[in-house]
Amino acid sequence: MRKEQINDIRIYKNELRLKYKTLRRKMPDKDKLDSAIFYKIVNSKAFMKCDAVLTYVSTDIEVDTQRLISYSLENKKTVAVPKCIDGTRDMKFYTINSINDLETATFSVLEPIVDKCSEFKQYESKCLCIVPGLVFDTDGFRLGYGKGYYDRYLNQHSDLIKIGLCYCQCTINKLFHGKYDVPVDYLVTEKYLRKTGK
Repeated sequence: MRKEQINDIRIYKNELRLKYKTLRRKMPDKDKLDSAIFYKIVNSKAFMKCDAVLTYVSTDIEVDTQRLISYSLENKKTVAVPKCIDGTRDMKFYTINSINDLETATFSVLEPIVDKCSEFKQYESKCLCIVPGLVFDTDGFRLGYGKGYYDRYLNQHSDLIKIGLCYCQCTINKLFHGKYDVPVDYLVTEKYLRKTGK
């Protein structure tokens, strides 16, 4: 790929990020949309059959996951959340027992307090991975925040069932994606839960 093409792709992605961050900050009825997405997840076969939920902890512009975390813990599922490893593009998931096991860390995101938590290693169990994204396309590819943490992680753990959470307004037909980008298996919005067309 030529340098000009790489620069064009970066511009394209940065423009999309700006557009959808702005849209999310102004989104009306976010609580209502989050609630609709929550019920679609917890009533899905994938969620009901899973033993463990690996999920990000949402920020103000993301689909809420804190309700999902609390619900999963109440229903005796193992819950693990990611910790970004300083000086790398890697992250590890740590099992938590409550929201109180989290602290503000990298990029002002809530992450596990490592001294209170254990690293998640139960990959032989039925694991559901909730994947963040600013934009998703119909094939399950995503545009994240540009740091690459999730793509690296998902390439290392390809057997996970991956669910992307997004608002309908933040979905498009096709996103440019590279060979290392990993699509999700299911996409959940306030209007539907559907298998992606990978």
